[in-house]
Amino acid sequence: MQLLSHMQAFIIDMDGVLWRGRKMLPGVKGFFATLRQRGLPFILATNNSTVTPEGVADRFQQEGIGLRPEEVLTSAEATAAFLVKQLPVDTGIYVIGEEALRDSLSSAGFRLQETGDAAQAVVVGFDRHLTYEKLARAAYALEHGALFVGTNPDPSFPMEDFRAPGNGATLAALQTSTGVAPIIIGKPEPRLFEQASQRLRVPPEQTLVIGDRLETDILGAKRARMASALVLTGVTRAEDLRRADVQPDWAFSDLRELTAALRDESP
Repeated sequence: MQLLSHMQAFIIDMDGVLWRGRKMLPGVKGFFATLRQRGLPFILATNNSTVTPEGVADRFQQEGIGLRPEEVLTSAEATAAFLVKQLPVDTGIYVIGEEALRDSLSSAGFRLQETGDAAQAVVVGFDRHLTYEKLARAAYALEHGALFVGTNPDPSFPMEDFRAPGNGATLAALQTSTGVAPIIIGKPEPRLFEQASQRLRVPPEQTLVIGDRLETDILGAKRARMASALVLTGVTRAEDLRRADVQPDWAFSDLRELTAALRDESP
């Protein structure tokens, strides 16, 4: 196994790694200070389609951590980039999702429809205002041949003291009712990692993925041929790790322990 100190770039999940709900997790500031001191590039790559790079940078600024928007890649951005290669500009799309996803798709040149009538694609992201009517409109479009794209398959979303239903639950409802399976853009599929890797300009084998979910972050890292480190501050618990088939290269209780390991291995 390689040493942590051999890693030349980092792809870092956010929810469950850097914060839970609105609460920043311990060790975040020290971790990023270590990366900056060593000149190690990183991308915050998140399955969360409700945030924007600018919003993430502002949140870090409030915590006294400098972050550039281009150091953030969301599943909303990655989904828009994928669809640009699949569909003509001005294609009509029905969207379940929040403002960040809608803005990404609109900025990419797509026409957002208020109903599923004549929609050429259905894009589904996490939506805290999900209604039965939205599901019905999406189902109508899918049964009439629309392309089905999901920003991410996360079954749950980590809050401060519980796990709320995630985008995977919405995708499952639509797939169950229509029989149509979605194309997944976010983790564990490699598309998000590949886009992040292009920004980092570091080979996959020298890149470390840090996440809190075995079934998305760690599995996705393996599919992208990258090393992985799991932190136990999000969805995956120690007992889950012990019985799981998918295993990370390293596991840490939190970012403080990971940062300490990085420093201990320094020349």
